[in-house]
Amino acid sequence: MNNAPTDGPSTIDRRSFLRTATGAGAGAVLAPLITGAEAHAAEPAADDALGLGGAPAPLTLGEVLKVAREKLYPRCRVCPECNGIACSGEVPGFGGIGSGASFRNNYDSLARLHLAMRTVHDVKKPDTGVTLFGQDLAIPVLSGATGGVTYNMGGKMTEEDYVDAIIGGCRAAGTMALVADGIGDPTDVFLRRMAVVKHYGGKVVVLIKPKTQDEIIRRIHMVEEAGGVAFGIDIDSAGRAARAVAGQTVEPKTPKQLAELAKSTHLPFFVKGIMTADEAQMAIDAGARAIGVSNHGGRVLDHTPGVSQVLPAIAKKAKGKVTIIADGAVRHGADVLKLLALGADATLCGRPLVRGAHGGGKEGVALMLAAIRGELVDSMVLTGTASARAVSARIIAKV
Repeated sequence: MNNAPTDGPSTIDRRSFLRTATGAGAGAVLAPLITGAEAHAAEPAADDALGLGGAPAPLTLGEVLKVAREKLYPRCRVCPECNGIACSGEVPGFGGIGSGASFRNNYDSLARLHLAMRTVHDVKKPDTGVTLFGQDLAIPVLSGATGGVTYNMGGKMTEEDYVDAIIGGCRAAGTMALVADGIGDPTDVFLRRMAVVKHYGGKVVVLIKPKTQDEIIRRIHMVEEAGGVAFGIDIDSAGRAARAVAGQTVEPKTPKQLAELAKSTHLPFFVKGIMTADEAQMAIDAGARAIGVSNHGGRVLDHTPGVSQVLPAIAKKAKGKVTIIADGAVRHGADVLKLLALGADATLCGRPLVRGAHGGGKEGVALMLAAIRGELVDSMVLTGTASARAVSARIIAKV
């Protein structure tokens, strides 16, 4: 029986969410997140809704979260607010390292920003599209650099199934996936990921851990063979937990080493893990075509500021010189818009899409992204933002 209130999601508090998210009411709670064309496409025919036959009812976000909670627990509790409190210190897993302050700073600093609502304008159908690495995307959101299905996610999905869900879900939502390397992954595991990339005709960005130069370049050639449109290294992986993996070499990189990697291939070079303006300039000077403003989800160094706190200074230095991709606590469409207003060209979304993949495969990932896109459209209309390619800093309210 559906016990969700009938007067809409505005009346549902956190306890109600927790009750309904594990039962039939979850779909009623979360379905309003999918707006516009996605909402109409998700409505089952009347006969199907009554169980009278025909096509099965489409998957709902509530169902996705319920299954994700069952598969990911205890690595991830699928909290209604993914703010890093319940999972502090849980690495491996999804928590922030140490006290968890860096994860919480990502979430809290973004949440403290407010949007200035404007309704006297002519923006009715905003354009959410952007172009990254030569690819036209329907939304300025790519999947985050999430990996480690065994040690981070509990091992309920295979590497191939997880990568298939992420790439397929992003493709269905009109955007592009990032496929992540793993710290302790041998070459054969990386090749299995690249086989899925090749199956989709490439058109993904592949991130490689900051291993030795020779190992990175060897994997870059595998990315080229698979049809990737760009490669990157997440130099923010060179943290304590990564260095503790026996037999693996992960390390910070010098400007000279970055330049060597950029020159080793024709693919655009994406340097993820930039948290200061001076290192943004170093990456640009070394030949990076894109930088990722990221503290690795708060999982490598305790007590860093949140991404939204450092992004404006980095954008002041790098805007127009290089593509800026922000990675930190994107949960909703409004979060995306805030980061674009602070100077990002696009964002990454990590933990929500891990949930989507585990709860519904590629369809679950696509549902999560559709919800974010719907919220982004609403936020753009109500701030007078016509295009995701040109978001004004004035939409951030001065309070």
